[in-house]
Amino acid sequence: MDWERQDGQDRGLAYGTDRRRGREPTRCHHQHHRKQQQRPSGDGGRTRKRYADNMGCLGLHGRTVYPENMADSSSNLKLDLTGLHCAGCVNSVTRAIEGVEGVETVEVDLQQAHASVQGTSSMDAKAIIDAISAKGFGASIQETVETPIELRSKIERRQHDAAWYWKWRAATGMPIWIILETIHWTIGGHGAAAWVSWLMFGGSTLAVVLVGSGFFRSALKALRSGGTNMDTLVSIGVLTAWTYSVVLMILSLAGVDHEQMPYFAEAVALLGIISLGHWLEARASARAGTAVRSLLEMQPETAERLDDSGGSRDVPIAEITVGDHMVVRPGARVAVDGKVLEGQSELDESVVTGEPIPVPRGVGDLVAAGSMNTTGRLVVEATVDGTGTTVARIADLVTHAMGSKANIQRLADKVSSIFVPVVLVIALMTLVTWSLFAIFRSDITLFQDGVIACVAVLVISCPCALGLATPMAVMVSASQAARSGILVKSAAALERAGLTQRVIFDKTGTLTLGKPVVTEIMPSDHEDAEHVLTMAAAVETPSEHPIAKAIVRAAADRNLVVPDVDDFKSTPGEGVSGTVDGRTVTVHRDAHASCQVLIDHQPAGTISVADEARPQAAEAVQRLHDLHVSTSILSGDRQTTAEQLATSIGIDSADVHAEQMPEDKQRWVESCDERTMMVGDGINDAAALAGADVGVAMGTGTNIAIEAADVIIPGDRINSVPLVIRIARMTRSTIRQNLFFAFLYNGTLIPVAALGLLGASGPVWAAIAMGLSDVTVIGNAIRLGVRLKRLRGS
Repeated sequence: MDWERQDGQDRGLAYGTDRRRGREPTRCHHQHHRKQQQRPSGDGGRTRKRYADNMGCLGLHGRTVYPENMADSSSNLKLDLTGLHCAGCVNSVTRAIEGVEGVETVEVDLQQAHASVQGTSSMDAKAIIDAISAKGFGASIQETVETPIELRSKIERRQHDAAWYWKWRAATGMPIWIILETIHWTIGGHGAAAWVSWLMFGGSTLAVVLVGSGFFRSALKALRSGGTNMDTLVSIGVLTAWTYSVVLMILSLAGVDHEQMPYFAEAVALLGIISLGHWLEARASARAGTAVRSLLEMQPETAERLDDSGGSRDVPIAEITVGDHMVVRPGARVAVDGKVLEGQSELDESVVTGEPIPVPRGVGDLVAAGSMNTTGRLVVEATVDGTGTTVARIADLVTHAMGSKANIQRLADKVSSIFVPVVLVIALMTLVTWSLFAIFRSDITLFQDGVIACVAVLVISCPCALGLATPMAVMVSASQAARSGILVKSAAALERAGLTQRVIFDKTGTLTLGKPVVTEIMPSDHEDAEHVLTMAAAVETPSEHPIAKAIVRAAADRNLVVPDVDDFKSTPGEGVSGTVDGRTVTVHRDAHASCQVLIDHQPAGTISVADEARPQAAEAVQRLHDLHVSTSILSGDRQTTAEQLATSIGIDSADVHAEQMPEDKQRWVESCDERTMMVGDGINDAAALAGADVGVAMGTGTNIAIEAADVIIPGDRINSVPLVIRIARMTRSTIRQNLFFAFLYNGTLIPVAALGLLGASGPVWAAIAMGLSDVTVIGNAIRLGVRLKRLRGS
């Protein structure tokens, strides 16, 4: 990958090993003179796009460099797909790709109609495309990186096409069914005139050709590749009912006396009702993915770019390159990530942090794309181009999570993979059994009942509910989490987060502000606190030490007049000294962040400095305890300092483990018998984040911590940690409920249909029941979205 330097900083990247989750060790090599990064092909399941996005957090922008033959042998592929209509289609494509040699992981996204495929160097892109085509779907290699505007347009077009695909089929099939059903119950039935039979035949044939053609093509392509899919069941059911009705019509026209009823209307009903169900499913899926669309809408389509003459003009963000200067006027959104060169304002950064309160931004500050400028005019220098913005990175993380699979979904996938063949066997056994009864009892009506029961079994058996159980819940929860400013990288991480028993916090920068403050001033008997602070601030002013800055800030906060210092001297590891108003002032700093102030070599007082706890830290800990989740602190700081912080925010001193090196943190996390969630922000937290069951990185942290984490909380909102667990628990509960409904539906209604308990209109009731199974799962996922929305509001 080629990298463009943006800030002149020479930065490297390191990766660790997560043995608890079975990831392979990874390494990274930085070539400064060529500005390239090289990684081994077995990268533990991370795509080039995600790697580029995470490098963007370091202020670098990358693009993938493909050799001439990379399209045929790439270890990471992104494919655009066509022909996806439901969760069953996703499962078919996934299994087709997984069957290709060299493929390791597959993620298929129904919303964006694309697939991310990773594997060894022997993986053949052409073989993957051929495997997908054999299943009845189209595939092509994704050639370019899309801007947020292009991505939003693609998602909207995909959702419109999916809804329209089923809408017109339902709008065609349902009216024809109603007309045929009306004819059947008024002038049709046994002994009806020949023209009525021809009318029923013509109407049903028209519907079968127009509405059923899509089902038939998909089933035929799957059959040619030696497989089956959901459309196989529908096609066989419809054709069986239609063919049986044609045979009965021919017998009637030939003068053969029989009492059997044709099922032309029922064949059409199957197509109309199933298409209606898929249309409702497409609409619900689009609704569940509104968070990504809403996020992408925050990205302006154009930016006001300054030219060399001092003028400006609006240009598409696709034309913005690193180093361009842009004007952001009050009421406008920042077009791409950048650094403020001129002006001062307050920006609403809720698109990134989830917090609606505007924050001040001025010269030198970094601003994120999508942020709303509320007051002053800003001139911003672009640090990324139009495809690498924060909005694009967040959208990529969310869509990646929405398209990923939880571990519990593997059970559903295993069942779905053998579902259709098993149902075909059950349907055949149903027909054979009823036929034997008809022969044994010399009752031809039993054969008709057997045909109806067989069709009902084919139609009522719906693997779509199983396929929708997890993706719909994950899609909704990932969307709502993103609205709350929480970015979950995968469904598996969300599932593990719901099992968390202990949350382990890093101290500095995570539970604390990472900025020392003066906590106490203890003057000697002959001095007062303000004088001690004034003299100490005077001598500390030239120093760049964090404790010195804390003392100077404390004096400024108290509006003290700080005199100048002469003969300033700094002694590393000891402190500073100088002459203030003709008096010799010395400040000794000890290892306990306590400063001894001497004036004219006499003790004048002590100033205590500590890293202040975040305002939300105590609230976050209390909420975790309310969820019956234990809390601990892992810190490289001194034991007494860590214990003081723990006591102030409600963590027991026994759960404080201080003076820990990075490897000590990792060992402690991995040796913990409970399900752990590690929350950190620094380089020294990366190993522990990778070693925990779930790693949570604060967005203010280093890129290494963010890369190692499973969940990212932009900004410094430590009180979002309990929200992660609550969202995960609610999602896990919904997934289990959906799978229960899906298994209960199929396990109960297939025997009911096989036994003929649905009656003469069995296929119609079966189609309705199949649609209701999808609606139940979708409705439960939407209910999850409503609950999560209320949770965000609380």
